[in-house]
Amino acid sequence: MVKAAVIGATGYTGQELVRILARHPSAQITMLTSRQNQGVIYGQLFPAFRNIVDLRISQLDYGQAAKAAEVAFLALPHTESQAAAAELIAKGLRVIDMSADFRFRKAAVYQRYYAEHRYPGLLRKAVYGLPEIYREQIRKASLVANPGCFPTSVILGLKPLMAQRLISPKNIIVDSKTGISGAGRGAVVDFLFCEAEASVRPYNIYKHRHQPEMAQELSRLCGRKVELTFAPHLIPASRGILSTIYVRFVRKISAARLETAYHEAYAQEEFVRVLPLGELPDIAKVRGSNYCDLGISLSPDGREAVISSAIDNLVKGASGNAVQAMNLMFGLAENSGLKNVPLQP
Repeated sequence: MVKAAVIGATGYTGQELVRILARHPSAQITMLTSRQNQGVIYGQLFPAFRNIVDLRISQLDYGQAAKAAEVAFLALPHTESQAAAAELIAKGLRVIDMSADFRFRKAAVYQRYYAEHRYPGLLRKAVYGLPEIYREQIRKASLVANPGCFPTSVILGLKPLMAQRLISPKNIIVDSKTGISGAGRGAVVDFLFCEAEASVRPYNIYKHRHQPEMAQELSRLCGRKVELTFAPHLIPASRGILSTIYVRFVRKISAARLETAYHEAYAQEEFVRVLPLGELPDIAKVRGSNYCDLGISLSPDGREAVISSAIDNLVKGASGNAVQAMNLMFGLAENSGLKNVPLQP
């Protein structure tokens, strides 16, 4: 059994990690930490976990973590994972970081969007944790940077087109809708029910922190600089991301050629489901699961397409993907603990 610590276990991604790990056949939760709820039994704090997870929440102690666990999931706010990752790796643990602290290749990019990076050396060690692209690197990694939720939906949506250079790397437009849980569990007026119910609104256009992350990874996929316009929107749903991606082909393409590109790219990927041409994904159909559903819509003239990508932001967009990475790191079946069917209704 892989012994796992969840550092920051009371936020939405932390709770989702606990939910997945609690039923994982080859993992055992040995430490749960929180700054606000030390000493409380997890199943008492969150009654959904009663008689399932009865571990007592503790403060983060690096020495105790080294004794208790082999892998640590860091579900901490941005900037706070840096020191924790450095300490835990030094003590021999493997680390999967859920924040943005190790997603960027260059410290200067991180500083532009977040803050100064205090451990730039670790950036060079970190592996971007999207298994559908970096599977072999993840297996050997000591530090995995779990992708952002928006980037996961967009990168998976564009990978087949980028890898084969079927589209122009410029003028890509991404319109994404996200459920409110993507903002975290902290109390913020804009995310209260009365503020968000019956409301759909854009935010952070031209300045969202996930845009450079998408550009970085898509540029690596195609070997050219990728430029994209990203417009995120908040919708009145608890979970889910739907990304609608508009692309133009470098030359006219047939429906058969386009379908082949996606089916070849994802034929061996259990958690990416390519829908029949013209069928569109729905966040309700991936809710609670580690699946990414992709829909392909080709224009009548064969010169442009709309790619639709649906994920659960807390699972494939965060904690499920992190467990998928853990499975690879410890030689487990990649789908261990993740084979649940999406929730219906």
